Amino acid sequence: MITLFGHGKTTKAIAKRFAGQCQIFDDSFTCKEKDAFGNLLLPPSEFDPTTSDVEIPSPGFPAHHPLIQKALHVTSEYDFFKESMPFSIWISGTNGKTTTTQMCEFLLQAQGALAGGNIGTPLAELSEQAPIWVLETSSFTFHYTKVTAPDIYLLLPIKPDHLTWHGSMEAYIEAKLSPLARMREGSVAILPKAYANVKTLAHVIAYDTEEDLAEQMGIDISKISFKTPFLLDAVLAACAQKILLDTVDYELLNTFKIDHYKIEEFHDTQGRLWVDDSKGTNVDATIEALKRYKNDEILIVLGGDDKGVDLQELFDFMKPLHVTVFAIGTNTERLASFAEKEGIQLHKCFVIEKAMKQIHAVHTTKTVALLSPAAASLDQFKSYAHRGDRFKELALA
Repeated sequence: MITLFGHGKTTKAIAKRFAGQCQIFDDSFTCKEKDAFGNLLLPPSEFDPTTSDVEIPSPGFPAHHPLIQKALHVTSEYDFFKESMPFSIWISGTNGKTTTTQMCEFLLQAQGALAGGNIGTPLAELSEQAPIWVLETSSFTFHYTKVTAPDIYLLLPIKPDHLTWHGSMEAYIEAKLSPLARMREGSVAILPKAYANVKTLAHVIAYDTEEDLAEQMGIDISKISFKTPFLLDAVLAACAQKILLDTVDYELLNTFKIDHYKIEEFHDTQGRLWVDDSKGTNVDATIEALKRYKNDEILIVLGGDDKGVDLQELFDFMKPLHVTVFAIGTNTERLASFAEKEGIQLHKCFVIEKAMKQIHAVHTTKTVALLSPAAASLDQFKSYAHRGDRFKELALA
């Protein structure tokens, strides 16, 4: 019997593929039922570990949950599909995973590459006939993955994130580096230089910057049209193509379109620049967005649920810039205390409607109005997309 913990996208895909062979436990289930595929839906209190052959949690399923504590054969979807996984490229890090994964699939589409994992398509829905899987891999998945390893591992910089889930920054980093111990000779790992000495049989290429990595790989960075923070994503994707095909298709790479809500620029009827970076949900992502406009006068909407992370690095970065903060969300007062300490101008707006009204009053063709909240959205919005859509709506009103 296949046991699934959590009733999310990943476990639903496994349940559909192995119809009638699964029992699914979720905190929202209160009585015994069956899904459309004949699988059992059960409350957690019904779990008997002696009736289960393997337990697969949803990627973000908390490691401290009583079901995990009782389970005897916990494994990730990656380990579960180990035997059917083709040549694989895994992409991780704190920011830029999705874009790098999409760019890799885009550059390798002629070779039949398929993208999945955290990017939206569960492994259970990926074709095993595909020659290459490009997998965006979260630290949550790494926590439960003990056997499988990639053929190419592309690691973006690691910054503080998900610390409540992992318990510490050290545990978070350890999760991100864990595949290296399982990689075999002939495989390749591209890592930030801070982790260059991690023990692995893989061939390691360690980098400081995009320029450094491009030079090591013989990639002509001047032919890549993307700017920070997408330049590193593009160089990493180009590295994957260079490793596999010994060439880089710059022309194809430059036609790639970045997702919405990621430093998405648009102008209003007055020619003023607005930037929707609603996916900037942590400090590092917002710093990357600010870097792009560091020579401009910036009107930034900050705030939301920051999960208690240290905001000092963000305010240290903003201090020498010409920036005014319009604070929204549950951490408005917290942001205000940092701004006061660092001498940064901040308006307590609490809600995005008030923030945008104040920005409209001072925004000109010489300023940049930027939504990059450095916080999650669920305190006031349904999702980061909802937050970004509201920003655009108010910007163009």
